[in-house]
Amino acid sequence: MNVNDLLTEAYGRLPDLVRGAVDGLTPEQLRTAPAEGANTVGWLVWHLTRVQDSHIADLLGEAQLYAAGDWAPRFGRETDPADTGYGHSAKDVAAVHPENTRALLDYYDAVHARTLAYLEGLKPDDLDRVVDEAWDPPVTLGVRLISILDDDIQHAGQAAYVRGLL
Repeated sequence: MNVNDLLTEAYGRLPDLVRGAVDGLTPEQLRTAPAEGANTVGWLVWHLTRVQDSHIADLLGEAQLYAAGDWAPRFGRETDPADTGYGHSAKDVAAVHPENTRALLDYYDAVHARTLAYLEGLKPDDLDRVVDEAWDPPVTLGVRLISILDDDIQHAGQAAYVRGLL
């Protein structure tokens, strides 16, 4: 299996996880925290999509879809490329208001399509390229792609769990 097929297979598992977490939920359910200070299904899916969008845009050297499009208002947010959910307080989490599941899925689908297009063009040697020297050791493209995937899988699982508590 080549690197493109492997990464495409791995990232290709995410859409079903995202859909399973949000399908059929009302806007109120998307914004319901299972306990005080806990993350909501809507925030978890918004956040995992924001992280993927932010990192893939950075790797491409292009604007985030979130910033370039009309996505933020669909989540009750201002268009701020730095607003990915990192460091959000419970109040910040509660302020993410997806208008409905369609908003979450449309945004996720757009980011996912861009990610797959990026992955298709990769060559095995690309994975060794350093993309972030702020860490020790520096982060390679391969490590960054696995980090994005890991973060997304964890948050999709959390969203599914929270859904089960509603």
